[in-house]
Amino acid sequence: MTSLPPLVEPGPPLTPEQVSRYSRHLLVPGLGMTAQRRLLRARVAVVGAGGLGSPVLAYLAAAGVGHLTVIDDDDVDVTNLQRQVIHRADAVGTPKGASAEAFVRGLNPDVSVSVRHTRIDPGNAQELLRGHDVVLDGADNFPTRYAVSDACVALGVPLVWAAVLRFDAQLSTFVPGVEDAVSLRDLFPVPPRAEDVPSCSEAGVLGALVGQVGSIMAAEVVKLVCGFGEPLVGRILLIDALTQRTREVPLRPVGAVVQPEQREQLRPVVPLPEVGPAEVAAMLGAASAPATVLDVREPAEHELGAVPGALLVPVGEVLSWEDLDHHLPAGPVVVYCKAGPRAQRAAAHLVRLGHAEVSVMTGGILGWIEQVDPTLPRY
Repeated sequence: MTSLPPLVEPGPPLTPEQVSRYSRHLLVPGLGMTAQRRLLRARVAVVGAGGLGSPVLAYLAAAGVGHLTVIDDDDVDVTNLQRQVIHRADAVGTPKGASAEAFVRGLNPDVSVSVRHTRIDPGNAQELLRGHDVVLDGADNFPTRYAVSDACVALGVPLVWAAVLRFDAQLSTFVPGVEDAVSLRDLFPVPPRAEDVPSCSEAGVLGALVGQVGSIMAAEVVKLVCGFGEPLVGRILLIDALTQRTREVPLRPVGAVVQPEQREQLRPVVPLPEVGPAEVAAMLGAASAPATVLDVREPAEHELGAVPGALLVPVGEVLSWEDLDHHLPAGPVVVYCKAGPRAQRAAAHLVRLGHAEVSVMTGGILGWIEQVDPTLPRY
């Protein structure tokens, strides 16, 4: 796809101060005075002020995007500071939206900011996103991503989307109304179950990678608003930061959407009993042969703290087992991870392989820390 028409009409002429401030943009072919005036008149919504939202907000504010709406219902946590670079240590415990607003206002007085401290969902997405020229989705979960994508399709608003985990990232730009228009539902027709999608809090993420990806997302907005270059429409950009390689995959419309209720029919859920951390501790202290406690986290997580005597087998290895022979001792097995999703997947696989006594420790290691051993660090 070649350039699309500019999304925004030019605003008022630049002041001498603005000419100086944006001079390095004004020198770039395809930008110039008119494009900068378009940016200053643009209205952009950013969903999520976290890992991706941080570089997006920083570079859009610096570029002089006239209005930014920040939509985020979360508070700044100390674990965010490794990658969410617009938040300061003294902002821990405060709403991310307020922290982001303070950052943007301090960076560029030309930019107005509004904050919506709420979780975006199918019921409010259109109301929150209406009136914007472009939306950027930096959400970390599929229900929010689908709500944002569906609202943008209904409103006819272009969406810049990305997802990051560990060393890998995916990016695309969805523009309703163009020939062979696609949306997030063409990329992910079957909504994955929550337990099948690890979060950054479970799997980790390279902090510098979200900066790289957020910068690309911001560049997509500038191209769309100003009408130059070739946006990522009909293409998925894949980034592997571990090898620093990128590749593209074409994306085409897939037709009918598979709804969540259909998904569950296609992928039956295995019912699993749960046991509380205190009950697991009692099992370990019993005189009779205790259950095998299986830690399906990664080795780096296990080093941070574990249930005493737990057997470490990462979830990916468990899921590769084709039978139970020699993998586990005889008797009951209690599976845990950080909070639950990976343990659910591993335990379900063990049940499918024929293990008769499998349960999941409620709340994972975080539940263990809360109820049994508060000396272990939370992460």
